[in-house]
Amino acid sequence: MNIKSEHTGITLFSSLKNIDQQLVFSVLAILSIGLVMIYSASISHADLKYSDSFFYLKRHFAFLMLGGLITIIFLFTPIRVWYKLRVFIFLVSILLLVAVLFTPKINGSSRWISLGFINLQAAEFMKFAIIIFLAGYLERHQEKLKNQWRSILPPLVIVGLIVLLLLKQPDYGSVVVISTTVFCMFFIAGVPLWLFGIISISSTFGLVYIAIMEPYRIERLTTFLNPWLDPRDTGYQVTNSLMAFGEGGWFGAGLGNSVQKLHYLPEAHTDFIFSIYAEEFGLVGVTVIILLYVLLIHRILHIARRAMQSRAWFSAYSCIGISIILALQSFINIGVTSGLLPTKGITLPFISYGGSSFLVCIAMVSLVLKVSLEVSDTGITAKRVRRDKAEK
Repeated sequence: MNIKSEHTGITLFSSLKNIDQQLVFSVLAILSIGLVMIYSASISHADLKYSDSFFYLKRHFAFLMLGGLITIIFLFTPIRVWYKLRVFIFLVSILLLVAVLFTPKINGSSRWISLGFINLQAAEFMKFAIIIFLAGYLERHQEKLKNQWRSILPPLVIVGLIVLLLLKQPDYGSVVVISTTVFCMFFIAGVPLWLFGIISISSTFGLVYIAIMEPYRIERLTTFLNPWLDPRDTGYQVTNSLMAFGEGGWFGAGLGNSVQKLHYLPEAHTDFIFSIYAEEFGLVGVTVIILLYVLLIHRILHIARRAMQSRAWFSAYSCIGISIILALQSFINIGVTSGLLPTKGITLPFISYGGSSFLVCIAMVSLVLKVSLEVSDTGITAKRVRRDKAEK
């Protein structure tokens, strides 16, 4: 079967050699670290709760297989298909955010819809949906955004609706990530600086107000400023995370030798898995994984720049949005676990255990890989046209 990339006669299989190899390397390296660390960080908890030390590893491996299927689907699907489906996907994500409000609360929050094997986190699905929806809007209205300030109102109203639905859960971390991503995409699209400044200042005050309007958020801020004031209660998670970093030293205690994962540090295999990694691999290991994330974001932005040069604006804005979300989530998670930021409940992309977040991250990177293929195919086709004209 001759499956063709969009606008070219080059088969998908022959064009795979043009895929961004550095991006593939960085993703595979981070995925490999995540696979090892999920087993290492969860073994004690899984054995205690399920009498099966491989429980989380087996489920994560299943997510990996599903992620591979998602990657294949994205590589075989032209980018313009996602452009056409963007409104539908966005509306579905809104319905999921509404539906999740009627589900039972877990740890005081309504964030998950049980689908049997996996608990779907609606906010994670929204991160992908808002990127492609806004990318489509920016492609169609980028000239108006530079000259007519009213053109920015529709997406701002939509973002406001998303924020309200997320706060009902509540999920303040996703509010910060989605809002920041949207405003950065506006800035890159060329929204006038005066308008961008007004929106940014207003949004910052809004986020600060939201952060202090609930007692538990004020408690988190107080704990962040000095977690050692109450290390056995409100500061328990942060202080144990810091102790994990301290025990790691330069080269770490060695794979599997973490003490904090032995029922001391809560969420050791999810939100605080980076603490266990730091304890077992030390500063050297932490540096390696940060460099891998830097390489990942750099390659996505490189592909976005190539898409801009090809005037594939939807692809370019989608890649930019994906790079911002992945960079934000990585920075916030590492910042929280190392005591640089207040606790947010944000997972570490490709490493933390969690089906929804993991699969959405896979989908995002798969979309970027498809963009890299289409941009490469476009460039190859353009070169052939120029060569044929020169020969004539």
